[in-house]
Amino acid sequence: MSSIVRLAIAALVAMVAGSCGDPASEPVALRSEGTRLVVAVEPAAPRVGANALSIEVRDASGEPVAGAAVEARVVMHAMGTMPAMGGPASVREEGPGRYRADFDLAMGGTWRVEIVATPPEGSAARVEGSLTVGTEGLRLESAQSDAGAHADPEHAHEAHPAEFRFPSGRLQRVGVKTGVAERRTLRSTIRAVGRVIAEETTLEDVSLKVRGWVEEIAVDAVGDPVQMGAVLFTVYSPELYAAQEEYLQALRSQQRAQATSSPDRADYLVRSARNRLRLWDVADSEIERIARAGEPMQHVPIRAGVSGYVVEKNLVEGSAFQPGERLYRIAPLTQVWVEAEVYEYELPLVRAGQAATVTLPFSDDSFEARIDYVYPTLDPKTRTARVRLAIPNADLVLRPDMYANVQVHVERRERLVVPQSAVLHAGERSFVFRALGEGRFRPQEVRVGLRSGDDVEIAEGLEAGDAIVTSGTFLIASESRLRAALEQW
Repeated sequence: MSSIVRLAIAALVAMVAGSCGDPASEPVALRSEGTRLVVAVEPAAPRVGANALSIEVRDASGEPVAGAAVEARVVMHAMGTMPAMGGPASVREEGPGRYRADFDLAMGGTWRVEIVATPPEGSAARVEGSLTVGTEGLRLESAQSDAGAHADPEHAHEAHPAEFRFPSGRLQRVGVKTGVAERRTLRSTIRAVGRVIAEETTLEDVSLKVRGWVEEIAVDAVGDPVQMGAVLFTVYSPELYAAQEEYLQALRSQQRAQATSSPDRADYLVRSARNRLRLWDVADSEIERIARAGEPMQHVPIRAGVSGYVVEKNLVEGSAFQPGERLYRIAPLTQVWVEAEVYEYELPLVRAGQAATVTLPFSDDSFEARIDYVYPTLDPKTRTARVRLAIPNADLVLRPDMYANVQVHVERRERLVVPQSAVLHAGERSFVFRALGEGRFRPQEVRVGLRSGDDVEIAEGLEAGDAIVTSGTFLIASESRLRAALEQW
């Protein structure tokens, strides 16, 4: 052979080698409907951009089948707001029984592969599976053909449109685990943020029913403690001064009447004058003092009606006030309320008398309490409702306007539960994968209920003892016909 011929052959070999592109993956051989398909992907690890499938079609005896109608689709179904991508590949026959399907991948991820090869004579052979960008090789298996009488025996049991099957070796490689739905006592905790407030039913407002002027103030700062009966301030009021004189005049009339034949004729005047002073918030001790002194007090003391802490003060020495004007607000804090916000969907689980635990964010203190009241209204902006807890507070650990963490303990009941990892959410619908045995699976729509730790209640869709996928759910979903099944439902 001359050197020129050798150079020509070398150039031809280099040209052919250059046209072959990246090396292909290990081929996958499958038999469907008596036809043998051998498929590989180029490059071995698919990439974003141009890729190809190398497909060999052979008959039952192993002979290449020329002139077969080969169709290939590589697609990624729509997910959320992302539209479906991919579609039919461009297929051409490169030689007897050898076909090439060129396709582009627009993005990373797992893509579904569907191949249909129809020989000039015989039934169509179908295989399906997936490939993943950056991962070497193909995952393929035979699929049921259109001709039901000649279906693949391995899939002849599939009656439900959503049922599918995985080889056991593949399940072990991806780490799929199964378990069963079981009835268990489930305790759920509702967590909410609360705020400490003074108990409204014990608040005391100090106001007078007459007009006047403040003289001396004994309790002069917000936050000061007061005892019931202690003097808060003194007032001068022309009306109170006149009422005292009327009381003294009634007492003198009563004394004069006692020396006559009708000794009780002036008693009603005394009672009337005394009641007027009481109604105007003059204490009994002050009324007795007026009677003993025999002259009215210019500065009348006003005393606290309850023990507690001053939380509001609206006067200074010398200030004038009108009837009904709030001068002090006193809050007894031996018991306080904690108001917490729970979400609208949690309301059916909350009721008065339910046990709860209250903790403070910056303290180790915790308080056991019960829900005292569930308010009947809902905040339209936050979609929350208030619940109220009453807590003893003798040591004044809880102070108004403190934040608190509230945990409401929902009543324990036996429920059907599965691990939260078993539940797959698709929009407003929830699914689990039923494990039917022998590598068969089927998506099952369920309605979920309460959640507690790693468990979730199944309100509808399963029975106790049903086998389900508990680990590897997303891997199963990525290779299943879940989306196609949903469209058929």
